[in-house]
Amino acid sequence: MNSIYSFLPKTIADQVLTIPPQTRENIEEIRIRINRPLEVCINGKPSFFPLCITKEDAFHLLNKISQYSVYTMEEEFKRGFITIEGGHRVGLAGKVVLENSKVKAISQVASFNIRFAKERIGIAETFVPFLHEKNKWFHTMIIGPPQTGKTTLLRDIARFISTGDKRGQTKAMKVGIIDERSEIAGCINGIPQMTFGPRLDVLDACPKAEGMMMMIRSMSPDVLIVDEIGRKEDGEAILEAVNAGIQLIMTTHGRTLEEIQNRPTLKPIMEMGIFERFIELNRKNGPGTVGAIKNKNGNVMVQEMKVTSCLR
Repeated sequence: MNSIYSFLPKTIADQVLTIPPQTRENIEEIRIRINRPLEVCINGKPSFFPLCITKEDAFHLLNKISQYSVYTMEEEFKRGFITIEGGHRVGLAGKVVLENSKVKAISQVASFNIRFAKERIGIAETFVPFLHEKNKWFHTMIIGPPQTGKTTLLRDIARFISTGDKRGQTKAMKVGIIDERSEIAGCINGIPQMTFGPRLDVLDACPKAEGMMMMIRSMSPDVLIVDEIGRKEDGEAILEAVNAGIQLIMTTHGRTLEEIQNRPTLKPIMEMGIFERFIELNRKNGPGTVGAIKNKNGNVMVQEMKVTSCLR
């Protein structure tokens, strides 16, 4: 929280600090838009404050998150977000500059979305009996709409696998994270900001399909961790990884296994029959609610449980 406050203009920080401390712990997003009121999203509900954001506020914030060197962050502006200390992500919107019909940068930034990266260390342990057996991790897909805790759960699974358990029943394995959007590990200068075990390597800001092949060739992981699969090239890389003997744990946007099985972009991946476990997340009882854990055949193993309040 302190790392985020250090980036905010004083006018904005003062408004956020009027929120009671216990409530501040549940902040998910701070949305800052020029000529519009400050918006803070708490437990999925927006709250608006009597502060109209000025161009000066936006200018100050952009300088702080870019460390007063906007021109050195061309790649981040192409992606539309900047990852700051603590693994938090700042989304950007404004006037887009094109070059050869491709996005070159976002200039005249008018909107910021500060998304709080939260760790829930230990939540993966609830899932281990369903995802691990005889020193093998099942190929697993975590399914859920935005802000249901997919990335937070994926992150803690990576931590658990690379650490093992204290009793020695689950040995530590080599984990490779392909972090295309810098959300899982929250790297700064290539160094993960989140809590992980000793046997973990990260390819930060790397396209998923290409990154999976790079990680297999260079770091020989036992388990690959990837967020938000769905493109055709992702399916090809998944097949290559499986043929190389790598276990896969991934997330995708959706509500249920049945829904993603019928989605055109995911159907080829699902028809491979690779994934052995499916975790469906929702917000029915708050973020981090497990709708069901299903096996390879789609049969329900566990239904309706609240793991934790886990947001991305």
